[in-house]
Amino acid sequence: MFIFLIFFAVCSVRANAADCPDTSAYNKTKAVVQDLEHIVAPSGIQESYKTKIGGIDQWLNVRGQDKDAPIILFIHGGPASPLTPTIWQFQRPIEEYFTVVNWDQRGAGKTYNEADLDSISDSIHIPRYVDDAIEVAEYIKQRYHKKKIILMAHSWGTVIGLSAAIKRPDLFYAYVGIGQVINTRNNERISFDYGLKQAKAHGNSAAVKELETIMPYPGDQPITRERIIIARKWAQFYGGMSAYRDSSNYYFNAPLLSPEYTDRDICAIDQGNLFTLGRILPEFLNVDFKSIQSFPIPVIMFMGRHDYTTPSIPTAEWLDKVKAPYKQGVWFEHSAHMIPWEEPGKTLVSLLQYVRPLTIDHEEKK
Repeated sequence: MFIFLIFFAVCSVRANAADCPDTSAYNKTKAVVQDLEHIVAPSGIQESYKTKIGGIDQWLNVRGQDKDAPIILFIHGGPASPLTPTIWQFQRPIEEYFTVVNWDQRGAGKTYNEADLDSISDSIHIPRYVDDAIEVAEYIKQRYHKKKIILMAHSWGTVIGLSAAIKRPDLFYAYVGIGQVINTRNNERISFDYGLKQAKAHGNSAAVKELETIMPYPGDQPITRERIIIARKWAQFYGGMSAYRDSSNYYFNAPLLSPEYTDRDICAIDQGNLFTLGRILPEFLNVDFKSIQSFPIPVIMFMGRHDYTTPSIPTAEWLDKVKAPYKQGVWFEHSAHMIPWEEPGKTLVSLLQYVRPLTIDHEEKK
């Protein structure tokens, strides 16, 4: 859901440009990553550029070993937590079968650095993100001569992705949700209950005491940022973010080794989080897809068995009831919220088994 809330305190430290990291000590390591990431296949494509989306410059990163392969538009989480500086960790095998487009959203990463913040401040709303996603999809279709594309989204991005698929199903072969948000308030309750249960089971009296300060949660009180941070802190401490490892190192420090991001771009991640959160939080808390009974295109949900950031049970229940041309739920038994990082092999196999076949007839008839 809101990955940002996990590391709010860390982000606050680097809120100013003067506090941006100096990654020069990692230059040799970054060069190794860059060399490994370089696409050398003659049929491949590797591009990073900005283009006008929603009236402002927004950045796209495009990678694949075969430019004729189906395209995935991957909508990142956050808010304002771009995937681009972390894709070196998991995406390369996927690029052998798909061309993957990562988009730094409005107020995120490289796109954050392009904007006059005063001019976009009033545009930080879910419907604007949805329209941006649709515009990106239309642009990709035209630029790369595709009939349709695959829409894939993670965490906060699933709010944008599911909405875009409903609004413009003609653009997409299928929708793939990873850590899908169905109902924010339900997710908050399930996440809190898990954290409290685990704290009691582990005899963690300090955690229990802290969680009790916000009970009942979410209850009838406003779901403030401060309450969310307390609730998420312990659910994620007990594996609700990454099932078997601490994500604060491998995920949050991944940009330090990214060949795609400069120090200024890395700093923009934190700045974008801070800029976006307060503006988007109120409407995000009202997100509710439970009433959607039919879905216009094939829908595939990747669900982490241990996910208590966006709990998977509500997604499984929604998928069981919804009517769609094709639907498939895939459980990742060794994952929590970070499925592509935790089970990259199964992520690729699942994309090949359930998603790529949905594009074959269309691509062959082009």
